[in-house]
Amino acid sequence: MIQVALVGGTHIHTPGFVKRLNARTDVKVAAVWDPNADTAQRRAKDLNAPVVADLSAILADVNIRGVVVCSETNRHEELVVAAAKAKKHLFVEKPLGFAAADAYRMAKAIEDAGVIFQTGYFNRGNAQHLFIREQIQAGAFGKITRARGSNCHTGSLGGWFDTEWRWMADPKIAGCGAFGDLGTHSLDLLMWLLGEPESVAAHIGVATGRYGDCDEYGEALLRFPGGLVATLAAGWVDHANPVPLLISGTEGHAHIHNGQLFFKSTKVEGADGKEPWTKLPEAWPHAFELYLDALHGKDVSLVGVREAAARNAAMEACYRASKEGTWVNPIKG
Repeated sequence: MIQVALVGGTHIHTPGFVKRLNARTDVKVAAVWDPNADTAQRRAKDLNAPVVADLSAILADVNIRGVVVCSETNRHEELVVAAAKAKKHLFVEKPLGFAAADAYRMAKAIEDAGVIFQTGYFNRGNAQHLFIREQIQAGAFGKITRARGSNCHTGSLGGWFDTEWRWMADPKIAGCGAFGDLGTHSLDLLMWLLGEPESVAAHIGVATGRYGDCDEYGEALLRFPGGLVATLAAGWVDHANPVPLLISGTEGHAHIHNGQLFFKSTKVEGADGKEPWTKLPEAWPHAFELYLDALHGKDVSLVGVREAAARNAAMEACYRASKEGTWVNPIKG
């Protein structure tokens, strides 16, 4: 039985992690901490775990091996650095930090401590995405010239953040608005498939004003080495998002439309793009499950902490590019 602690319980994905923790028979939540006593009590009740008022008690407890950070983003650096120094294995909800500087500082602390790290980029484990990555690596697309990632929903239109999640629509606390919140998932997928962009341009804006000057939508151009250009769309004001991923090259094309993968390649027999492609690898467990498996010593694929920091750097560059109206080079760690 591995003991973990929940440190911060305010992220919108926290209830999902609570459900996963409760379903595991090989993990025990030994403590819950949040600076807000009411939040701590609610999460502790859901997990049937004790509330700890002093975070240092969690960090000093040698029986607690892992810390799950689901706090507001502006608390991440303080919590992550302290937990890393205490040699606690870390799951940190995305994004890792506000921008490049704090994310790379956290990355260094985690690397220096030699602890396990994972974050919530769960899209990597999708069977269709795994297949596309395999085909990219096999050369089935030829020279890739165009890609598109899109992650959009009706968050602002539906008032999703009028509740306890209001802080997620406050960039001073969350570090970003809709474009960064949702876009980081598609950004991770594009960078996992294609590498790190050399420069970015973007337009990020407000549509309804429901959350003041918090951005609600955006579109970015990502320029990769070799000439590939990708577009990244994300927002809280979209009624549909039918094509979340598209990859196009000189020898092939793939896109996902309403959950179905269509794949065409001159190098793959039967890949004519006319019918949904269903010959897929086995999907990975959810990113959070992979973290819990890693605590038990299982050899699983995790998001590297430098990868997570690089996503922060690329997203920061997108926001700068939108503000300055020019191409911006992401900061390298």
